[in-house]
Amino acid sequence: MTGGSKRVACYGVFLALALVAAYLETLIPISVGIPGVKLGLANIVTMCVLYLMGTPAAIAITTARILLSGFLFGNAFAMIYSGAGAALSMLVMNLLRATKRFSPVGISVAGGVFHNIGQLVVAALLLKTKGLMYYLPVLILSGIAAGVIIGMASGILIRRLDPVFRQMFS
Repeated sequence: MTGGSKRVACYGVFLALALVAAYLETLIPISVGIPGVKLGLANIVTMCVLYLMGTPAAIAITTARILLSGFLFGNAFAMIYSGAGAALSMLVMNLLRATKRFSPVGISVAGGVFHNIGQLVVAALLLKTKGLMYYLPVLILSGIAAGVIIGMASGILIRRLDPVFRQMFS
């Protein structure tokens, strides 16, 4: 198998894992009274891809996951909100990762917080109300909590998968 076909196979495997994680999340009843609060299991895949395959791969797989899971399990609004959150969180995670000063947990926490901020800003714009900003403290706390959990799980997987990727692509 050539390097290019290995990368394509990895894209496929990671996309499938992200879709399975997104589907599993629809089965987990997390209710804190705030619409849109969830753990973000698919972000484990995003973090792994970001560290193991780089930013372009993470953007491609995240975009494909948002579109496919929106069509399969959600709706157009879910895709819009997820897309806005993902774009802002990806930007922040890449900036922080480039500094080489943050662990996967720190980057995941920032990603979780900014994902929620991106979604909230888009919701406020679409619904034409600033009143949604009252949810910001709760969404920041949920982003921190989810970010820690996702970051810890991602960190473990990244450490274990890194040698495999180094060998596969060397």
